[in-house]
Amino acid sequence: MQSMTGYGSGRAALGEGHVVLDLRTVNHRFLDVRVRLPSRIQGRTPTVERVIRARLERGRVDVTARFEGQTLPQPALDLDRARSVYGELAALRDALNPDEPVPLALLSSVPDLFVSNRSIDEEALDHSLERAAEAACDAVMAMRDKEGDALAAEFGTRLSELGASIGELKIAVPEMVEGRRARLRDRLDALLAGADAKLEPSRLEQEIAVLADRSDVAEELVRLDSHRDQMLELIENLSAPVGKRIDFLLQEMAREANTIGSKVQDGAMTTHVIALKACVEQMREQAQNVL
Repeated sequence: MQSMTGYGSGRAALGEGHVVLDLRTVNHRFLDVRVRLPSRIQGRTPTVERVIRARLERGRVDVTARFEGQTLPQPALDLDRARSVYGELAALRDALNPDEPVPLALLSSVPDLFVSNRSIDEEALDHSLERAAEAACDAVMAMRDKEGDALAAEFGTRLSELGASIGELKIAVPEMVEGRRARLRDRLDALLAGADAKLEPSRLEQEIAVLADRSDVAEELVRLDSHRDQMLELIENLSAPVGKRIDFLLQEMAREANTIGSKVQDGAMTTHVIALKACVEQMREQAQNVL
């Protein structure tokens, strides 16, 4: 079992420095990759995204990149363009306000004033980004495995508690039905006491049978137990994604628990039903993070 929550960082040599990719993942129904690269290499976004989509399956993945050391050709000032722009600004100043100084800081807002004195080696850049992305994915998956082990242990505890609640209900429900049967007989005896009327035994048994059928949750408990066994098998699966199947089973468990609660509206059963629903709800919250 794996979690969808994870963090990983990968670095690879590039030029005289390194390129570093940081990956952060959280739960999501599908694989949602969001890559943010420095402006000079934004065109390499598909390279990074391709690696991540090949390695990860679900979750929202936020990717950021940074450079360490001298990795890319450093941009240089285009002196000819700078002189030309400054000259035009000075000429405009002379025409409008000869006494106004023209600060050099104005040149900082001029686009394309800095140019690279040599082209970027795109093949080397792609190779480094791929290696960094692979290393970051490996780190993310290692953390996901660790988080998944914790989730599996939590599910195991909750499923054990669920099994105990199911066992208690299997014992308590027949006792509840028998108690209702006895109370129904007592009420009828009290109503008919002193009256010149008798209730046929067959009619009484028929009413008791209807009451018992309305309170029968044997089928729901069997299905709930079956879903529990299937979940136990899933949490032992340490490799394949099981999140969607676990989510489906928990939806079915919640449905069975609600049906049981509506059928056994009895004060003595409330504790067992509440414990049942609490276990299922706690697992549904944790399941949102399962890959």
